[in-house]
Amino acid sequence: MHDPASVNSLPTYQGNVTNLLLEWGNGDSSALERLTPIIYHELLRLARARLSRENRDCTLQPTALVHECYLRLADHTRLLWQNRAHFYAVAANTMRRVLIDHARKRKSQKRGQGIRITLQTGMDVAKPRGPDVLALDEALQRLADFDARKSRVIELKFFGGMTSEEIGQVLGISVATVGRELRLGQAWLRREMTSTQA
Repeated sequence: MHDPASVNSLPTYQGNVTNLLLEWGNGDSSALERLTPIIYHELLRLARARLSRENRDCTLQPTALVHECYLRLADHTRLLWQNRAHFYAVAANTMRRVLIDHARKRKSQKRGQGIRITLQTGMDVAKPRGPDVLALDEALQRLADFDARKSRVIELKFFGGMTSEEIGQVLGISVATVGRELRLGQAWLRREMTSTQA
């Protein structure tokens, strides 16, 4: 991976992402080398934003998440990339899979370690915990069973940090429809996750 700081010297290449993705999809391995420094910074931004909402016991660092995501994306040599938005949609799904795999691994490692007791002083100010990534993934899968579009919109927003315009472009729907799907999908998820945790 390239140094993310080098991205600051490459602003003129931002418009070439789609062309490089098409070249990469057509088998030009050098296109991936030229694409990497451009996409690295954006993936790192998405990873930081996503991990800031994770539970405090998540040990995955943004750079590790980006590297794992990048390695998995690099295996998509047969995928025909449509454009920049399509790439980041696939990246969002890949980031989701990496986070889920990491959470499952941590959960399995915690089994059999005995009961851990912590003392609370009552004076600590805790950062609000984000939703459990495994519970969120299961809820998103249940949502997808009867409304795949709402599930996909939330995945692109929550895991991919995409704007409503980008989500609309990927899914071929209007920005207003994206907003409605987000509101309804998030309301359903809140109810679903609250009822399963009760």
